[in-house]
Amino acid sequence: DSRVKSKVKPSRAPRPEPELKIVDLAIAPKPYTLGNGPLQFSVTAQLPKDMRGNLILEVSALISSPSKTSVRFLTHRQPVQTSSTSNRGTERQKASIELVWDGQDQRKQLAVVGNYSYEVRTKLLANGEKGLRTVMVGWPKRGTLEVKWPTVGFLSPTTPVPTD
Repeated sequence: DSRVKSKVKPSRAPRPEPELKIVDLAIAPKPYTLGNGPLQFSVTAQLPKDMRGNLILEVSALISSPSKTSVRFLTHRQPVQTSSTSNRGTERQKASIELVWDGQDQRKQLAVVGNYSYEVRTKLLANGEKGLRTVMVGWPKRGTLEVKWPTVGFLSPTTPVPTD
């Protein structure tokens, strides 16, 4: 038989959800209006039950324009407080992080109007003798956000009114 047969992948069980995960993501204001203050990503991450060592939680957001020409990467790192008293039953420790976008791209130019995609990620890093290394990565949260111009008249130049 001269036909090429494709390999059949063995069915794998779905990957278990990581213990580090984003449990809440709020983006405000929606839609985002340029020149009207920052856009805030409020991220609540659930941390793993068993944490040892000097851990750092990194939360990042990648914002990209539809053409992928305008991109902005936001990131925030904070130390994770590991305490033996937080083992109350099954309640896991949570951390809240705010990421703020000023409406500018990687070249510090004001973003163009349109629908942007975003991807928010969480990562646990350990501070070892060779620097930071990734211990655990959570699944990303993706979505879109609308970037609009201010309402007419908000940024328009003012014309002098003659006074006779």
